[in-house]
Amino acid sequence: MLGFSPRGYLPFPPNVGNEAEELGSMGTGWRRAAAVAAVGLALAGCGQAAKNSGGGDAIGKLEIMAPADPGGGWDQTARAMQTAVSGAKLAGSVQVSNVGGAGGTVGLQKLSTERSESFLMITGLVMVGAVETNSAKTRLEDTTPIARLTAEDEVVVVPADSPHKTIDDLLRAVDEKGKGVSITGGSAGGTDHILAGLLLKAKNIDPAKLNYVPYSGGGESLAALLGKKVDAGISGVGEYREQIKAGKLRALGTSGPAAHPDLNAPTFKDLGVELINWRGVVAPGGISAAAKDRLTKLVTDMHASQQWKEELTKKGWTDTFLTGNEFSTFLSKEIGRVKPALQDIGLIK
Repeated sequence: MLGFSPRGYLPFPPNVGNEAEELGSMGTGWRRAAAVAAVGLALAGCGQAAKNSGGGDAIGKLEIMAPADPGGGWDQTARAMQTAVSGAKLAGSVQVSNVGGAGGTVGLQKLSTERSESFLMITGLVMVGAVETNSAKTRLEDTTPIARLTAEDEVVVVPADSPHKTIDDLLRAVDEKGKGVSITGGSAGGTDHILAGLLLKAKNIDPAKLNYVPYSGGGESLAALLGKKVDAGISGVGEYREQIKAGKLRALGTSGPAAHPDLNAPTFKDLGVELINWRGVVAPGGISAAAKDRLTKLVTDMHASQQWKEELTKKGWTDTFLTGNEFSTFLSKEIGRVKPALQDIGLIK
């Protein structure tokens, strides 16, 4: 919980107490004056500490958890927030931690034990699916929704020298060779996995033929692609964009409603497939209304900052900012629609 340090505050800081003793020989009036001044300093320090620790409008130390290993979209989002919040001086300090595993559900479980009221966790569509596929005991319904931040197209890529020139080539190979064709992406049941299943379904390919190789971080999937350990990869555009531009990966298509402005690649609309990967932040469940308001204000101020606008441009993310009841309603709808989608493509029963 936010508030005063559990160690409390000394009535007089040590140096003030020493100064008061040195003034003893100068008379009672001086001692009283020194005492009054010391109390004033101590109270001022308490007030400032309370403000910095979240007791007032400001947040002293903001903690952001990326529930994945370094290198992926959640990690990038957490560190973009760290850059923007720090640059705009919206918190005294910002600390990012990584807790990877099981599509973010390991981090979600850790969030359920968090007692700080200045703590945020990155979440998104990936976690909605992972909660279902992992039968997670802690669910997103157990958190405090704060804001939706961004949306990002998914992209399917292959190494630059791959024989697969189009998405039809890749899907034909999966149909013919089955598990002899490997496709990597994020954690099982996440957005990348769902897109792979939807693409197979669009071509009436048995989902049992899919050889999906999950990684908890985008950096690992990228290394597998560049090392030719897998045949194709699926991720958010931001994770593969630089390697595509460098000519090391070839984009076969994107999942958004329109062609991505940074990539020379078609959409999957002709296949009837459209999927957007959104990301946002939630806080621990059960935090006070005042703490929720503080965090919502901080994220709203961050969203309005020039620093955040620069991060959006740099990463190629689409701004889909949403807070309050609107975000809570959106999150509930996402939870409601993902389970049937996972059932349709055979990821859960």
